[in-house]
Amino acid sequence: MTIEPYAGDSAYGPQYGPAVTVRAFVTEKVRTVRDKRGEEVVASTTVYLLPTQDCPPESLVTTPSGRTASVITSALHDGGGLPTPDHREVTLT
Repeated sequence: MTIEPYAGDSAYGPQYGPAVTVRAFVTEKVRTVRDKRGEEVVASTTVYLLPTQDCPPESLVTTPSGRTASVITSALHDGGGLPTPDHREVTLT
C-alpha cells in the first residue's frame, strides 16, 4: 500500500509528502473510533504497519484494493522490550 504523509495545511489546502510504498496487514471492517478531536467517527478499514512506519492522522493511504482513504487515527503499540507483537495501528475513513 502507499502512504502520502500529511505535512500540514497551506493557503491551497492540505499538503502531503512524497508517497511511500509499505507492506501492511489490512482488515476491511467497519467500526466506531474517536478522531483527534474526540468525536466518534466510522472507520471502514484498519491497517497494521511496522512500528517504525510513520503515518500521521489526515495522511492519504491507498490500500492494495486501490481505495484511497484518509487516516483517522494512528497508534503505536509497543511492548517496551517485552515479547509482544509491536506494531502501528492505523484506522481509515
